[in-house]
Amino acid sequence: MEIAAIHHVSLTVTDLERSRAFYRDVLGLAEIARPPFDFPGAWFQIGAAQQLHLIVHTNSTFRGKPLDTRDLHFAVRVENYQSTLEFLRAKGFREDADAADPLRMIVRPHATAGFPQIYILDPDRHIIEINAGKL
Repeated sequence: MEIAAIHHVSLTVTDLERSRAFYRDVLGLAEIARPPFDFPGAWFQIGAAQQLHLIVHTNSTFRGKPLDTRDLHFAVRVENYQSTLEFLRAKGFREDADAADPLRMIVRPHATAGFPQIYILDPDRHIIEINAGKL
């Protein structure tokens, strides 16, 4: 078997419209057509070939913990780290927010990984890493 790429990431959500607004208005993803499944959800395009699938599922397990950069997450790459940081601050995300605050942001401009990173939570506390090739 030879894997060519990650096709999609699926996340369970509690409030579809709230999550749609977050992924559209904060992350800037475009919603794409979704087959007529018998459960609510939404699909978004990430880059040229990847997708994010949101699924409303009543028996899901959700994180109840503060933002933790080593916990389960997915990462997206942006072109401009500084403008992304400014955009997130304008949306209310803050580095100095309390650990339990859902708008807490962890900023690592000189991360050990070798590229600058920003970590945030979505409305259901899924962790998202936003990184860039350079500052």
